Amino acid sequence: MELLGQNDLDHRKRQVAILSQDSFYRVLTAEQKAKAVRGQFNFDHPDAFDNDLVVATLWDIKAGKTVHIPVYDFVSHSRKAEVVTVYPADVVLFEGILMFYSQEIRDLFQMKLFVDTDADTRLSRRVLRDISERGRDLEGILAQYITFVKPAFEEFCLPTKKYADVIIPRGADNLVAINLIVQHIQDILNGGLTKRLNGCLVAHDVRKQQNLESSSRPH
Repeated sequence: MELLGQNDLDHRKRQVAILSQDSFYRVLTAEQKAKAVRGQFNFDHPDAFDNDLVVATLWDIKAGKTVHIPVYDFVSHSRKAEVVTVYPADVVLFEGILMFYSQEIRDLFQMKLFVDTDADTRLSRRVLRDISERGRDLEGILAQYITFVKPAFEEFCLPTKKYADVIIPRGADNLVAINLIVQHIQDILNGGLTKRLNGCLVAHDVRKQQNLESSSRPH
């Protein structure tokens, strides 16, 4: 978003929008919320997400509609009252660890990117994030990682790597791959690809339809 010059633009004027699967965690029951407070709820399982809402949102995005995205509070394990409004854009990036798990969801994307980062880096980032942003202690973070996060990654996330159109090793350190993706998106924004594609949704984990008159739909 920064390299494409989108961060400094008003949300209504952005040609590129970005969404996160984390916004679509399910509303927990009282029992599930109690487990979450104790670090005993598996937030890395596919069933933790409101996939029906994800699908409905993606279809609205493909139709060029304005959508309202939930805001999830990771401290209280609940959705906040407010929502984030995402306006129609030429390119929509949707990132999340399990975006490819459901065939119904992954078939909606026209480009799928798998960011492949080593386990030590993933763990260190998680520890720093959960301590600084979510007020959790190291012991609880490591217990959750061993019990839920690592097994879920190996069972649900890693196998979906085979569905990716592009695999990006070393994550954010891979400047060559990032620049290639930025250039591809820039080509769409400049009209070089938009005329040939009926919009584009790009997923990180994330069909071509030839229609010369439908270039306003998101890619």
